[in-house]
Amino acid sequence: MRKILTGGLAVFAGMVSLPSPVAPYLSHKVPAPDYRQDQRLERLRKFFAKSDCPAGNYAHVFLEAADDYGLDWRLLPSIAYLESGGGKAAAHNNIFGWDSGKAQFHSPTAVIHTVGYRLAYSPRYRDKNVDELLATYNPVPEYAQKVKSVMRRISPVE
Repeated sequence: MRKILTGGLAVFAGMVSLPSPVAPYLSHKVPAPDYRQDQRLERLRKFFAKSDCPAGNYAHVFLEAADDYGLDWRLLPSIAYLESGGGKAAAHNNIFGWDSGKAQFHSPTAVIHTVGYRLAYSPRYRDKNVDELLATYNPVPEYAQKVKSVMRRISPVE
């Protein structure tokens, strides 16, 4: 990069580039899957409806993220349920309490995909079974058991 001074004003010449997307779901447009006939969609909607959780409006997004990132479809909804009451206590759309609740997201869809992507691909989480992943997510000893209990309430089997 070359620096040229003109009349006390610094001018930088060089190539400017835009950063590449953080997550692959941002880099391509793929038609959204049709989950209307998927039994998982109805199970998630019923689960969230029982507690009047706003996250029920995003049941299809939870399924999309689980399918895109190879996660158990009950995992992300269960974490959201425990961390924010299924979106009831979510500040800045942070339904997962990500970054100790400090992270801000522009939409629930964004946080669902961001957290799903990180759980699948971040070196901190990837290649771990559910217990190991949850112990990393929240090291409180009972946390994994609580999440898995919610997972079973959504559906007894994967």
